[in-house]
Amino acid sequence: MSDTEREVRACAERAQDAAAGLAPLSRAAKDDALLAMADALIAEAESVVSANREDVERARAAGEAEAMIDRLALTEERVGAIAEAVRDIADLPDPVGEVVRGSSLPNGLELRQVRVPLGVIGIIYEGRPNVTADAAALCLKSGNAALLRGSSSAYSSNARIVEVLRGALQKAGLPADAVQLVPGSGRDSAQALMRARGLVDVLIPRGGGSLIQAVVSESTVPVIETGEGNCHVYVDESAETEMALAIAVNAKTQRYSTCNTAETLLVHTAAADRFLPRVLAALRDLGVTVHGDDRVRGYDDAVVPAAESDWAAEYLSADLAVKVVESLDDAVAHIRRYSTKHTEAIVTDSQSAARRFVSLVDAAAVMVNASTRFTDGGEFGFGAEIGISTQKLHARGPMGLPEMTSTKYVVTGEGHVR
Repeated sequence: MSDTEREVRACAERAQDAAAGLAPLSRAAKDDALLAMADALIAEAESVVSANREDVERARAAGEAEAMIDRLALTEERVGAIAEAVRDIADLPDPVGEVVRGSSLPNGLELRQVRVPLGVIGIIYEGRPNVTADAAALCLKSGNAALLRGSSSAYSSNARIVEVLRGALQKAGLPADAVQLVPGSGRDSAQALMRARGLVDVLIPRGGGSLIQAVVSESTVPVIETGEGNCHVYVDESAETEMALAIAVNAKTQRYSTCNTAETLLVHTAAADRFLPRVLAALRDLGVTVHGDDRVRGYDDAVVPAAESDWAAEYLSADLAVKVVESLDDAVAHIRRYSTKHTEAIVTDSQSAARRFVSLVDAAAVMVNASTRFTDGGEFGFGAEIGISTQKLHARGPMGLPEMTSTKYVVTGEGHVR
């Protein structure tokens, strides 16, 4: 065992002890700690920004794009927004202890299934240092200890944020080890976290497709997949043109870099003549490059030929793949082949078409006459989220506080024996 692996496992063991102390806490105790964390971030905003400046300077020296630097950079105003997000989490309902179901059995036993914390949650994530505070707060509110493994590009920022949060926990009388930065900034520390089976209860990767696939393929700890989104908007033959235009443009252009942004537009052949000229012109005016099949290219010379790779692409940029399909079932077949099972949308004026699409499409979220951009914990009314799960076990879709719990059965008798 390497020194790094020993350090990571020791960190996880401390997290286990902390998790045991968090599990029985009242909502009031957790909320007080969260508010203390928010206050500490405000009080230490200058030191957090100073640490962040080191990360930004390294990123600039390495030639990172300004868009990436902007995502990394913190100001005192941005730290204030991070603190406000922590306060918002304190306002959310506490899922721990909620009775999922209960009954009295014929033999007189009282049966309850109640929500309990998962225990120790490891989070491997890229980029923005605000995720450090968000993840720590979500874990604490749901009674879990957090092991945070951010990207090396934000190491100084993450280290200072965690230091501030741990100090606030101690002042609130909670174990500081409920929030820990995983030791090391190299790949070996992430791999050690992935191999800490028995010490870490679940891993959640947040980032691009390569990060998620690396964690899924290499981890011996159970993983909840999040993120990657090749989302489709299907415009049915009965779709109202103005509605379809608004949804398609919003789903692609409201923000390019998110996992719920549409990457492919499918258009029923019966709607193509009235819809495609309108949407292609709107997209061109907004600077979107359309990658289209031969039918689509016939409507606009600016459309570039679509390659096979375009149908599977999560562009995260001002690019959109567009295809004409012969039927709803043809659209569903295309989605089945290329979807990452994140969010799929249909625009239609037909209730039967909507029902068929919803029943046939396999995704964490299916939108009917609404933009894919609504797949979000905040938009769903869940408050903050740890990510959007695209797998099927335990949690699927936006992961709010209830999704960061498991359940256990509590059985109460009066001397019952079997």
